[in-house]
Amino acid sequence: MPDPVHVTAGAKSAPSPRRLSSIGVFDHLLVDVIGTIRDSFDRALLQRQAVEERFQVDVFLGDVSWETSYSLPGEEQPPRVRADVSVDWPTWSQTSYRSWSIGESPDEMPEVVIEVALRVQRMAEAPDTEKVMAALPLGGPLGDPMDLIRTATTIEQVRTDADENADAGAPGGTRWAAEATYEGSFRFSEHQLDEPSSIAPVFDSLTRWIASTLITLADLPFTFLPPGEDDD
Repeated sequence: MPDPVHVTAGAKSAPSPRRLSSIGVFDHLLVDVIGTIRDSFDRALLQRQAVEERFQVDVFLGDVSWETSYSLPGEEQPPRVRADVSVDWPTWSQTSYRSWSIGESPDEMPEVVIEVALRVQRMAEAPDTEKVMAALPLGGPLGDPMDLIRTATTIEQVRTDADENADAGAPGGTRWAAEATYEGSFRFSEHQLDEPSSIAPVFDSLTRWIASTLITLADLPFTFLPPGEDDD
């Protein structure tokens, strides 16, 4: 399948959600969701990463997605713990929303698909898997307690090319990371379509849950390596 078209913007020059509405293919509901999530992260006192946000459009299927990353405030770069959040707006949701907006009754109310990846990285040694799993909840709040569920957890071992030349005095080392992925969807009610501002409490709960879990991961008794240019 052909790759989607990527529209990227740096963190310092990223367009505001309201400016995104000037692109004709988007309707205002997705723009409101993006703005609400950004505001919720600000209220949760999390720090947007100095990396590119991604706003992508699949020109063949019509799906739209937005990705962003946040960490705890005051972390070095790259941070020890990070949350990567993606929001997908399927074509059928856009069709459903436009039907509703012109007074028709859609077969299904529109929804956004949410994915959250919680990552702890730069660990100097293999982590205690039991401690990592104990710090990761099975699910998160997204309208319903089980609407956001943990689907996979990965333990990574990363070796640089310099490791092969360590005997010759070349710098190198092994670092470890763990990442848990959560997936779910948020379906809009008629009231939320009428009053998009009413979705704010839902995403406030989500970002508070993310902040709390990041704090728990950062407090794990692991040794962390100093940040390096080749870190993920």
